[in-house]
Amino acid sequence: MDEVMTNYLKGLFETKLNKAMRLYLDTCARCGLCVDACHVYASMPETKYTPVGRAEVIRKLFRRYFKLQGTFAPWLGETIPLSDIGFDQAYEAAFSCTGCRRCVGFCPFGIDTQQVMGIAKLLLIGVERQPQILAMLSDMSVAKGETYLDSAESYVEALKNLEPQVEALAPTPEGRAAIPVGAAGADILYVGLSGAHSIVPAAAIMNAARENWTLSYFEAVNFGAWLGDAKKQAKISARIVEEAERLGVKEVVVVECGTATRVLKFQAGRHSFKVLSIIELIDRYLAEGRIKLKAGTIPGRLTYHDPCQLARNSGVIEEPRRVIKALGADFVELTPTREDNWCCGGGGGLISLGEQEFRMKSSKVKADQVKAAKAGTICTACENCHTQLTELNEHYGLGMEVASLTNLVAHALTGFAEKN
Repeated sequence: MDEVMTNYLKGLFETKLNKAMRLYLDTCARCGLCVDACHVYASMPETKYTPVGRAEVIRKLFRRYFKLQGTFAPWLGETIPLSDIGFDQAYEAAFSCTGCRRCVGFCPFGIDTQQVMGIAKLLLIGVERQPQILAMLSDMSVAKGETYLDSAESYVEALKNLEPQVEALAPTPEGRAAIPVGAAGADILYVGLSGAHSIVPAAAIMNAARENWTLSYFEAVNFGAWLGDAKKQAKISARIVEEAERLGVKEVVVVECGTATRVLKFQAGRHSFKVLSIIELIDRYLAEGRIKLKAGTIPGRLTYHDPCQLARNSGVIEEPRRVIKALGADFVELTPTREDNWCCGGGGGLISLGEQEFRMKSSKVKADQVKAAKAGTICTACENCHTQLTELNEHYGLGMEVASLTNLVAHALTGFAEKN
């Protein structure tokens, strides 16, 4: 690699070297406490799949270009160069990590491996060796923010075909559309995903509560976050932020998507509205008596998978449990649970990348955890987790139903608010 490219990549690396990152790279005691936290290592016990093993790839680059050791004794084996070898190792480290951050809670220094992997992803972007599918999906999302009006009319027409499904679950408030879109003056902007499954249940629940809401023109998912491209992540978030500000909403409610919720809540800059997940909204409706649920709609035992980005990284832990209690289900916790729950194995963009063989092998510990609960149904509040759990269920023959918590609520609606 020539000097110009090397200096360019060193410059990219340096943009990440704030005080916290230098602490992460300099402080690891190699105590190994993080090893038992990683679902990949628990399922595939190879050193390269430990949090410390992944971070060591970046530490070796750090020593090579930013420490005296790299200047005077790079041959000692504690460094690697910016070369094909380094990039191959960086790719495997970054994209075998789901970014669940379970390891952070085990590390005595609080080293955040997800943040360290951000350097790996940035360097891969710098040499154009990032996953092309994530790059393409990110670019498509950015482009939609600039051209969405071209397809707005057809989008609204397509949503009309979903209205009977919404009205079959809950009545539409008089004078309102079953699925309003881009309505100025709404209190809530709901941001869904592509597909009726992410729109119909939420619409029914908000209509049952007689909420003054409107649907976003954009999808919640942020491919830029998984790619590790901060500029694209910001542009994808900005579409929603600008729409919410233009419509003057008080709250942005995010579909069952852990990453989208975390990004909009904590990484989208300052804004005038509050961000919450659809589960937090349902919990509030139940507390306020704006919706009522029919108990006994879920046969057999039910368990719940805490999505990493929603629970461990956004603090939404008790809300889904209160919702499940309102459903009157025979509920059993997974072990471990809440913020200590095992990652499903599908985060960090791995679902979008495909990688099914790796995802199934690296999530055996998750399959064992789910099987041990002896439940007939497992529900969750994240699209990625739902997809991964569905595939794990089939791959390991768990014989369970995999459900969306929002969908379970929508199909249990029995009482509706008289007014908003």
